[in-house]
Amino acid sequence: MRYANYVAIDQHGLASRLRLAVVRLNRRLRAQRTNSSVSLTQVSALSTLHKCGPLTPGELAAKEGVQPPSMTRVIAALEEFGFATRSPHPTDGRQAIVELTGEGLSYLEDEITAREAWLDKRLAELDPEERELLTHAAEIIDRMAGR
Repeated sequence: MRYANYVAIDQHGLASRLRLAVVRLNRRLRAQRTNSSVSLTQVSALSTLHKCGPLTPGELAAKEGVQPPSMTRVIAALEEFGFATRSPHPTDGRQAIVELTGEGLSYLEDEITAREAWLDKRLAELDPEERELLTHAAEIIDRMAGR
């Protein structure tokens, strides 16, 4: 019985340490942003458009887990930045299609490059065994996240 309690406490401790480590790493990566005038919500929507291609505002809202009125504001801001365009839906006149522009793609690539450059520097400070361990940890975290 004592061992079972230890395992439960150890797993809780791991969950807490992992959560904090992920939060801290995410915070440090966000600090590497190249343009803070673009919100993280807007960057996320750009990333989804990059990954999924053109979407209706409703589809984009669903993929981002936000309400359509909120996504409408995000799309309007992305259009103002020149990062996205809205065009009429080819078969449904009530809908629009939102698409990433070349400028939006360039911005997104710059953001990714800045974050990965910082992370590459941190990874270079580790020994090969630690980097190999992180390779396995990344696979496990991806699996836990449902990818």
